[in-house]
Amino acid sequence: MAAQAEPIHDIAHLGSVELFTPKPEESLWYFRELLGMEVVHRAKESVHLRGYGDYATSTLKLTASRNAGVGCVAWRAASPQALERRAKALADAGLGIGWTNGDFGRGRSYRFRDPDGHTMEIYFEEQKFVAPPELHSNLKNLPQKYTGRGVGVRRIDHLALLASDVEANRKFATDLLGFQLREQVRYDNGKTEIGSWMSPTAIHHQLAYVVDVKGAHGRLHHFSLWVDNRDDVLRAADILTENGVFIEAGPSKHNNSQGFYLYTYEPGGNRVEIYSGSFLVTAPDWEPVTWNEEERGTGTYWGATLPDSFIQYATPDVEGKGELAKTPEFPVFF
Repeated sequence: MAAQAEPIHDIAHLGSVELFTPKPEESLWYFRELLGMEVVHRAKESVHLRGYGDYATSTLKLTASRNAGVGCVAWRAASPQALERRAKALADAGLGIGWTNGDFGRGRSYRFRDPDGHTMEIYFEEQKFVAPPELHSNLKNLPQKYTGRGVGVRRIDHLALLASDVEANRKFATDLLGFQLREQVRYDNGKTEIGSWMSPTAIHHQLAYVVDVKGAHGRLHHFSLWVDNRDDVLRAADILTENGVFIEAGPSKHNNSQGFYLYTYEPGGNRVEIYSGSFLVTAPDWEPVTWNEEERGTGTYWGATLPDSFIQYATPDVEGKGELAKTPEFPVFF
């Protein structure tokens, strides 16, 4: 048996996600009042928020911008030494942007771009959340009390990015960042990599790359927030509907990841998923699961078929209908 390369464990987990929004006040209302996240900091054109179960001070940054989309995706390193190792590897690969002094709640960070152009950074030093008296929980192991406001999302979970070349971006995540591949979708007898789901943790996936049918670059498909159970997803559907928020898909269950989901658009235009279920991967020798066209079907285990917008729409939005449109030959791949 051929010797396998030693796994890279330099990335601890997804740290935070920055979302651009052309409607900052309306987006803030959505995440704070409807989803129940807490505002912890404001700076110039940005607002920092957190879920009640996130241990870090901030895990979501909303930044006013002309167009919706994803800003900087931040990953926490496992140690200061891990940060230095990954920074060197990324610089050597020609993907580095350079060092910064860090965003709110974080220390020195190394910025880079993935092969598709998404901006990311790695950091280690992080400010842990210390709850003020009004947010103090009686549970010593809970960073913040559950306020019961809105949906009450517990934590950030994952994000899905679009890429013109999924294979190149998947190899970047596994070879340079050390992510573990969980599942894939491959079409044309395995020749075409449509989507890959990866994680540096036991969480099924914290990052997915899926083909951009419009051939654009640097776009966001969705950002996902975790709730504890299916009932919370159903409750979210009621809360969002009562407040006039468009529900694009769900509540339903994915076949890939086994996740129970609800997809909506926040007022700025970004797709947001309320997510639960799924499964953990603790096996160090996990064998990635590969799905083909027939096995994937509509992309759901049960529930309504995902709409055409699920393939065609992403942020920032671009005009034109992609060549890989939803047809019998190219079914929905999520």
